[in-house]
Amino acid sequence: MAAEKIRINPDNVNASEIDRVVSILKNGGVIVYPTDTVYGIGCDITNKKAVERVARLKGVKAKEAKFAMIFHDLSHLSEYTKPLDNTTFRLMKKALPGPFTFILEANNQVPKIFANKKKEVGIRIPDHEIPREIVRVLGNPIVTTSVHDDDEIVEYTTDPDDVYEQFKDLVDAVVDGGFGNNIPSTIVDCTGDELEIIRQGLGQLEELN
Repeated sequence: MAAEKIRINPDNVNASEIDRVVSILKNGGVIVYPTDTVYGIGCDITNKKAVERVARLKGVKAKEAKFAMIFHDLSHLSEYTKPLDNTTFRLMKKALPGPFTFILEANNQVPKIFANKKKEVGIRIPDHEIPREIVRVLGNPIVTTSVHDDDEIVEYTTDPDDVYEQFKDLVDAVVDGGFGNNIPSTIVDCTGDELEIIRQGLGQLEELN
């Protein structure tokens, strides 16, 4: 059965449409959805079977996957990460919501969810109402990993119709939030003595100073 296509206007998010997406996630579904950067594949982080499905879509084992989590805001970070130093917290407060993924030290809750011995976890709070509202209504983070294109020139699929064609037989729903970006988030590793940019993407750290 083909995936459901759910159109949501990012400038006027409809609560009933968000509720439909959340219902799919609560039932163990996997979705594709827009962010402030590229489209992502995700599921409820507390559903082990759904996490394993996302891993299979990426061609990796769940215990080896390096997924990030999408949060609504910074208030629930302490449930999944070790305490942050003041410098890192201030930086994240400036940068988020925004096109960054921050790598932080994970606490003991994360291994239970991902069924592995992860010591680090990626945190995303996108500057986009749709994924943040999904997470807020769901009540916990969702797994996120970028939608890649098989085209050698175009790395990320941006057209929601193309995204749907690519994933309609692989996921339970595709959230159409309009055209996506083709530049991913900037990944910042905060686990060492100094910040390290692992991947330069849309977010510009120097603009935060």
